[in-house]
Amino acid sequence: MTAHVVVGVDGSPPSQAAVEWAADDAVRRGCALRIVHVCEPWTYDIPLQTPPGFRDSMAEYCQGVLDDAVNLARAHAPQVRVDTALERGRVVDVLRREAEGAEQVVVGGRGLGGFTGLLLGSVSLALAGHVATPVVIVKKTRRSVADKVVVGFDGSAYAAAALDHAFEEAVRRKARLQAIHAWQAPILGPYAAAYTSLFDDISATERRQAAETLASWQRRYPGVEVEETVVYGHPVAVICEASDSADLVVVGSRGLGGLGAAVLGSVSHGVVHHAHCPVAVINARGET
Repeated sequence: MTAHVVVGVDGSPPSQAAVEWAADDAVRRGCALRIVHVCEPWTYDIPLQTPPGFRDSMAEYCQGVLDDAVNLARAHAPQVRVDTALERGRVVDVLRREAEGAEQVVVGGRGLGGFTGLLLGSVSLALAGHVATPVVIVKKTRRSVADKVVVGFDGSAYAAAALDHAFEEAVRRKARLQAIHAWQAPILGPYAAAYTSLFDDISATERRQAAETLASWQRRYPGVEVEETVVYGHPVAVICEASDSADLVVVGSRGLGGLGAAVLGSVSHGVVHHAHCPVAVINARGET
């Protein structure tokens, strides 16, 4: 199959936002858009209990969801080439299979639940960090363009993969990049005020290490305007605040743990839930 972006659809508003975002992404990448809808088996879809005509009505409904998504994509980005897949099975299993060979997979942050299940915490989180392909989670349509990409990094291999993706996105979008390294001090007990010099030393070290980390990417992407943000604070809060004026946030699926704490379920999980714009979750190469 030629290069393509996959988007999973279920007919919900976040799913429709995901279709528009994925169509734009396919245009930016110069590749095709593959729209996938999965008909999940219902618990009462058993031969002895299935009402007459049930399968035909469900097949018609599923085809309608897929057709509506195709029409939306073509209306939003007429130049994009659209391919479709109507599958039966578990949504997560199908989308994990579809992720193989895709440029990236796009899903809505929340779906209809139950029947098609693109619910944040189920499909979105079952994909993010579990496939080699970048997974983009879109919660709502956002018409304004900020020309800014935000990336969080902590020095881990996952953060390096996120930086790679973020710089590529900045180039593709002709956008500036805000690279955020948020750090937290170790617990110093009730007499923390006496450790001012230690705090300053840690801050200086974090700034130096962040600058050294970014230097190689800035040499590789000299045309990207980079805003380096090194700040004392919780990574989720800092990244989500920056996301309010961004088109995309990029995070690694895991991080250093402990002080860096960027495992999916902590920083990445928190950003996916609370960011104000779409979030791309990137796995380290060779990790699934």
